[in-house]
Amino acid sequence: QVQLVESGGGLVQPGGSLRLSCTTSGNFNNFYSVGWYRQAPGEERELVARLNNDGFSYYADSVKGRFTIVRDRDKNRVFLQMNSLKPEDTAVYYCNSESSRFQSISYWGQGTQVTVSS
Repeated sequence: QVQLVESGGGLVQPGGSLRLSCTTSGNFNNFYSVGWYRQAPGEERELVARLNNDGFSYYADSVKGRFTIVRDRDKNRVFLQMNSLKPEDTAVYYCNSESSRFQSISYWGQGTQVTVSS
């Protein structure tokens, strides 16, 4: 069973930065995509950023220009660099991987809390 583990969450003031990290017991190079989702209290889980193995990247409109997803192939880790954080970015952030483009198996981490507050 592939496991994903997130780290790097915490409390930050508005305008600050955080970098989330995701490691896997598998190999991200063997997955179709890797991404970050978030879920705020009372809200549905939403896709924040995703990076496919073909190089295609996706960002939610709410984070474009502020968040960057990066994959470190050598260290088999994926990062989400979050800059200019806003209170509305407060949520539990989840790392996700998809095994293939179609009929995929989804893998999820346990989540890491990000709180943006003064």
